[in-house]
Amino acid sequence: MQQRTKIALAVAIALHSMTVLAQETSLQRVEVTGSRIRQVDIETAQPVQVVSQEQIQKSGLVTVGDIINNLTSSGAPALSRGNVLGASREQGGQFVNMRYLGTQRLLVLVDGKRWTASINGYTDLSTVPSALIERIEVLKDGASSIYGSDAIAGVINIILRKNVEGGQASAYVGQNDKHDGTTKDYSLTYGAGGEKASLVFGLTYSEQGAVWARDRDVTATPYGPLHPTSGFGGGPWGRIQPVDPRTGGALAGGFDQILNHTGGPTGDGTGADSRNPANYHRYAGTVTDDLFNSTSQMMFQSPTKLTSIFVKGEIALPADMRFRTTAMYADRKSSRQIAGYPLNSLSQSTYPVYIDRNSYYNPYGSFSTGNPGTPQDLYFSRRTIEVPRSTDNDNRTLHIDAAIEGEFNLRNLPWNWSVGYNHSKIDGTVTGRGDLNLVNLKRALGPSFLNAQGQVQCGTAAAPIPLAQCVPWNILGGPSASTPQALEYVMSLAQATYASTVNSATADLSGELFSLPAGAVGIAGGLEYREVRGNDLPGQFEQSGFSSSLAGNATFGRYTVREAYLEANVPLLKSLPLVDSLGINLASRYSDYSNFGSTTNSKASVMWKPIRDALIRGTWAEGFRAPTLGDTFGGGSQTFASYLDACDSQFGEARVNPAVAARCASLGVPAGFRQRNQAGDFVGSGGGQTPTPFITGAGNLALQPETATTRTLGFVISPSQVPGLSLSVDWYNIRIANRIAAINATDTVRECYINAVDSFCDLIQRNPVTGQIVNLAIGNANRGLTETEGLDVAVSYRLPRTRFGQFSVRSETSYLDSFKEKATPTADWIEYAGQWNYFRVKSNLTLDWTQGNWSATFITRFFSSQKNRCWTVAPAVECSNPTVKTYWGTGYTRAKEMWFGDLSVGYALPWNAKLLVGANNIFDKKPLINYSASGNNGGPSSASAVNPDLPIDRFIYMRYNQAF
Repeated sequence: MQQRTKIALAVAIALHSMTVLAQETSLQRVEVTGSRIRQVDIETAQPVQVVSQEQIQKSGLVTVGDIINNLTSSGAPALSRGNVLGASREQGGQFVNMRYLGTQRLLVLVDGKRWTASINGYTDLSTVPSALIERIEVLKDGASSIYGSDAIAGVINIILRKNVEGGQASAYVGQNDKHDGTTKDYSLTYGAGGEKASLVFGLTYSEQGAVWARDRDVTATPYGPLHPTSGFGGGPWGRIQPVDPRTGGALAGGFDQILNHTGGPTGDGTGADSRNPANYHRYAGTVTDDLFNSTSQMMFQSPTKLTSIFVKGEIALPADMRFRTTAMYADRKSSRQIAGYPLNSLSQSTYPVYIDRNSYYNPYGSFSTGNPGTPQDLYFSRRTIEVPRSTDNDNRTLHIDAAIEGEFNLRNLPWNWSVGYNHSKIDGTVTGRGDLNLVNLKRALGPSFLNAQGQVQCGTAAAPIPLAQCVPWNILGGPSASTPQALEYVMSLAQATYASTVNSATADLSGELFSLPAGAVGIAGGLEYREVRGNDLPGQFEQSGFSSSLAGNATFGRYTVREAYLEANVPLLKSLPLVDSLGINLASRYSDYSNFGSTTNSKASVMWKPIRDALIRGTWAEGFRAPTLGDTFGGGSQTFASYLDACDSQFGEARVNPAVAARCASLGVPAGFRQRNQAGDFVGSGGGQTPTPFITGAGNLALQPETATTRTLGFVISPSQVPGLSLSVDWYNIRIANRIAAINATDTVRECYINAVDSFCDLIQRNPVTGQIVNLAIGNANRGLTETEGLDVAVSYRLPRTRFGQFSVRSETSYLDSFKEKATPTADWIEYAGQWNYFRVKSNLTLDWTQGNWSATFITRFFSSQKNRCWTVAPAVECSNPTVKTYWGTGYTRAKEMWFGDLSVGYALPWNAKLLVGANNIFDKKPLINYSASGNNGGPSSASAVNPDLPIDRFIYMRYNQAF
């Protein structure tokens, strides 16, 4: 019995090449990521990597972000699950850092359409359920001429499943050997239809559990077992000093005392009677039991939960038209926890709070049990560990698109057209706990007395405040003296909302213009109108500055863009000696933005096959990235930044670099200067958090778009003499000018003092007496240039079938030859390649085996050695090269290369099901201490000096798929 079969196009994962596996009498024309022109030959001049649903399942990974971040061309994630101190609304999402260029320079498409993005330009890949994906196409080339803004580092196009017949249910569960980080994934997909209409429905739920820093020795302290007490901060016991009437701060030279107590640096003891000044001892800052290990309350990796519903359908219309639509709603809930608030009298300098001289609990006040002098107000410091700070982020994503598509013939040549509408919206609510209501705190620490009923009451005996309106707090007595009523009274609930909406209308036309001897000239063109608007609204109480929560201003922004593009694919030669085929592709896109003006970006690429088995390709492309809403309209907020002051005389660059020491002195930093942390203590080699908040994230209306130039050159060989073998090599060079960058505290200090860029010094304000940095503007600016260059190499080989089964091997390797930046157009280049988190070489080697119902996959992941921060440079401690320059200063320690092995084994069950079990990091390679990973050094780990983006443990999982 004969049947007509449809054309089967399959994509072989030769990293950059795609091959037609099966075809019939008339070939379908398809659109490939990187071009709007539909064509039969899906080999293109741009390097495209394809990840199939089968590969996703065998990886043992659940989220799209994890899957893409495991590719060798991906850098360290833009926002790590370990960055629990981060204050961004995107925290809890997953973002890809392609080519180390940042997530904002990567365009994410779903079925060829722009996906949702936050007001800061971040596209959360976790909102796309992996169970609904047919394949992921990764274009590792600039594509602004085709898609517009953001497509500098590349394009990720997630192709969702379609034409599904029947249903499939899947259940997945996995966890670390330590029984934490539990990951679950459940999905149900069902589809039905035929040639006239089809419908696919999907429902998914996934979660990734928390990993607590305290549960492993290597992460239980800020800098690991070799330095078990370093990095401890202010403790939970009352520390008191006289108030300086001139500055409102602590009086220099006055007493500095802390309450006597039992227990150690986790706040597990009992405080003495805080009303008696004899129960205090001198605070030295070096007594471990007086400090607090903040890591003991912090997450190492934060948890997330995602629920999504997906519907995709199409229906045939008259006149060869079809209506297609996709709708998806996702609800992501994430949370993070850090240590209790490091409170002091000047937590908000505009609203100081002191322990009133008439407070019942003031040991130097009117009611003291042993105060020999005049009652006085007290400056206090104390970490409120009773209520650790936590943040819950409920993020909702809605995407709806609809399009009418049609086909027609013009002069017997095929054409396609489409008109569509795309709506994407993100909105969310952030709730924070653990901050303090400073208005209530001021009353709780204000005048109070012991009433006739033996209760401490706010106010005075002559003017009492009703108990229902105020609760006194014995803040100096530490956790053992706090009552639930007092904590409830002084604590506040922080709230914020945010939203981002993108609406776009598109019209596209593509077809064959005419035929040349070498083939048909293809052309595509289109128009797009896009409106982008968003807001970020901190709670009114947080905006007021009467909360210890980071104060912030509201963000509102909107812009529109009108665009037009044109693309042509021209075959030049064919079937000649050394020219099996030769063609060029030309494209250009005009974009007119309402907020900064217009830009035109073009591209030219060539594809030459000297013989049928070999392809040589190259591209030159212009690109751009428009400023995001946050870049331009951001209201700004406070942050307690972590950094190491380059002028610190013991651990800063000034210690080993005379030029930096001289520059610090010339800019007014006193000799012998030592940086102090939030507790007022001198910092260690890892730096520390600022005791006063800085301002970050303020918008810049003068921002202009980034511009980029991308060049690629590569070849693909698939020798017919060796069926199943494919080799590809692609060189790339990307240069970005007018770079928009959020300047953090570490960057600003480095550029001012180490790299001697005067414009950055203007952003720093120091106390003229102590030299401490008291304010530092952390905003966005067009600053300098970025250039990166490297190679991608891929080899795949499907071996001939043997009696032992079918074997195939695949290797993808990325080599980073250079990644360098200029802080300003006239500054010197700074090289990053081979240093912390800029790996020279990343490589994945995959071995697949199938035999009957059995299958197995073994993957090795390789990371080359790199230069990391020393513990100290002078003296050289954990420092292999103390005199060599790096991008962060002088000295580094060489970290060895890393290998990780992942194994999965599957079995197809007779009732149309499949069972898959596996282990990632199967050899249980233990994490390494890396001081560059610490958040105090700008790394992704807020809690420790271990990289949270690498395996912390062996991870074991199981998946069951059932078709019906």
